[in-house]
Amino acid sequence: MNTDKLYAESLASEYAPKDTSKVIALKKLDRKAKLPAVVFAYVFGIVGALVTGLGMCLSMQAT
Repeated sequence: MNTDKLYAESLASEYAPKDTSKVIALKKLDRKAKLPAVVFAYVFGIVGALVTGLGMCLSMQAT
C-alpha cells in the first residue's frame, strides 16, 4: 500500500505545474540588470556615429 502512495505522489509531482527554476530566474534578473547598460551603449554608439559622420561631412565640405 505504501508503494502505491509513493508512486501516486511521484506521478502527480511529475505532471504538476512547475515553478520556474532558479537558473531561469537568475537569467531574467541578469537581463533586467543589464538593460540600462545595453540601452546606453546603443544610444551612445548611434549618437557618436552620427556626430562623427556629420563632423566628417562638414570638414570635407560635402554639404
